[in-house]
Amino acid sequence: MLSRLTLLVGGERPRALRPDGDGAGHGTIMMTNPELPSGQGAADSIGGLLAARSLGIVRERRLDRGLHERLAISNFTEHPATLTVDLVLDADMADIFEVRGFDRPQRGDHRPTHVRGDTAAFEYLGLDGRQLRTRVVAPGAQIRPAPRGIGGVRARWQPRIAPGARVDLEWSILPEMPAGVAALETVAGICRATETRSDSPALDRIVARGIADLDLLLTPGPGAGQRFIAAGIPWFTALFGRDAILASFGALLVDPGLAIDTLRVLASLQATTDDPAVDAEPGKIPHEVRVGEMARTGEVPFGRYYGSADATPLWLILLGETYDWTGDLCLLEELWPNALAALEWVQRHADLDGDGFIEYRPRAPGGLIQHGWKDAPDAIRDRDGMVAEGPIALAEVQGYAYDARVRVARLARALGDTGRAEQLEKEARRFRSRFNAAFWVPDLATCALALDGRKRPMDAIGSNQGHALWSGIVAKEHASAVAAQLASPALDSGWGLRTFAAGQPGFSPLGYHTGTVWPHDTAIAVAGLHGAGFGPQAARLAGELFEAAATFPEGRLPELYCGFGRDEVGPPVPYPVACSPQAWAAAAPLMILRALLGIRPNAAEHRLDLERPTLPPGVTDLAIAGLRVGDARVDLRCRRRDGMIQVEVVGVIGELAVTVRP
Repeated sequence: MLSRLTLLVGGERPRALRPDGDGAGHGTIMMTNPELPSGQGAADSIGGLLAARSLGIVRERRLDRGLHERLAISNFTEHPATLTVDLVLDADMADIFEVRGFDRPQRGDHRPTHVRGDTAAFEYLGLDGRQLRTRVVAPGAQIRPAPRGIGGVRARWQPRIAPGARVDLEWSILPEMPAGVAALETVAGICRATETRSDSPALDRIVARGIADLDLLLTPGPGAGQRFIAAGIPWFTALFGRDAILASFGALLVDPGLAIDTLRVLASLQATTDDPAVDAEPGKIPHEVRVGEMARTGEVPFGRYYGSADATPLWLILLGETYDWTGDLCLLEELWPNALAALEWVQRHADLDGDGFIEYRPRAPGGLIQHGWKDAPDAIRDRDGMVAEGPIALAEVQGYAYDARVRVARLARALGDTGRAEQLEKEARRFRSRFNAAFWVPDLATCALALDGRKRPMDAIGSNQGHALWSGIVAKEHASAVAAQLASPALDSGWGLRTFAAGQPGFSPLGYHTGTVWPHDTAIAVAGLHGAGFGPQAARLAGELFEAAATFPEGRLPELYCGFGRDEVGPPVPYPVACSPQAWAAAAPLMILRALLGIRPNAAEHRLDLERPTLPPGVTDLAIAGLRVGDARVDLRCRRRDGMIQVEVVGVIGELAVTVRP
């Protein structure tokens, strides 16, 4: 809707002094001028030359159904200045897949740009028959076509500013989209009734940044009043099942309502038929839902695409966890048909060869090759570096399927279906035993990444086993070995967990899923380690991730960063095309805090347990105010004293019993 927005003052780009520091729905950029020559009409005196840093330039931005900007220019010289201020704009209406490099054989029709006074309009009729229009309104400016070779239009002001005076210029960019496209609608933000405060300003900043980023990523759902968390900016500003589920899971600490909305939105999109063109099967939760032109025309299969082996069991996990936090029996009854359909997919449709495991093979032309979260084609390997051939059964997906059975059994009991609950519990025990027999690699003391199409273990060492530990599927006799692997220098970069252990064939600290660090991956491993009783290892890994976050602007964790070792290159090295903000990464600090505190809610029984609570390294005092469990609210304070963690219940509103188990 806008492909160029270039600001020039006196023919030059202003110099940034402080970038936009908040960057949600509003922000302010502080700037000044470089030296401006007389040829640009910059000054009325001092030889026609305007010295550098003579102007204070403040650019305020606001999002409200469009982008609204105000430019305040102050003249700090002793002479009047006549400036030329240009704004060069263009709109190519490119689909996001085009921006990423997809070569289209044809495009829609770019209509002539309309210019009238201080208003311009770009129009495009897509191949899907929808018309897009971007209007530019620049009061007081003269808008003309931009110089040849630049394209678009140029809005020009020529204000005269007296010494010590200021001039304000304003403009708005207003996308106009077809009826039914909700991209510019507003939704309710993250509920901030739950607050966290600690004696670590860095930790508080990181947590606050994560919550603000979740707020920024909130997007209207397909139905009236619905909302979900978009996966990430810029590449994944859309609904991704796996991403929305895991981000909502982490955000349960502050806003259970977000998980409820996510469950409902995804349930409304659950597949009911078998459609190989989009990898759909009955009961399956979608992987990705796009509304762009190329998705609508079928040029890519991602309009409503189901190529995910894990979104469906993860949806069941989120349903179980949300019930634990809310005790909402009406919600459970509402979504129970969707839960049974999802369970049927896990138990039957997803098992391609009858061995009980979830496998996948791509069917959709142009769809994804890998259907796990590590979806790079080279992500799943054996110890010799050979890439797996399908159908593939991922370790973490089997863990999710195990956890889903355990949680759905509890939900069935809540609904009075004891027979189904007992059957699922027996099935889960057998499934866990089969998993450990098939996936454990004794000579490497590791859990295989996957089984390939010939049921050979893909026995390279990776972070997948952290997810398996989190799910509870790893046998107790193997848990300590998994914990040791996660803490090894090969996987632990010093800034978080690598996706793929260093020193193996195929490892690269720049590999998308073969050596980089993903914050959500580390957070899940922290939860797995703490839940399995390895608190010190969990706290150390959490501390590394928080230290990494502190090195990024505003304390914002990106989608991923390079997996160079801490002792190799110093601070974390950014990954060049990572989304930032990104949903998983934004929720990672919240997931870590609840994991380290061992928070186990049971709203149906009006109970809150804290299992082996600990604190991140460097934090000695942490307060949580307004934590919601069902209809109750509780204030907690956790302190580190003489190597021990003391938890004080400061206050409770409603019926809630709080138990701390050191």
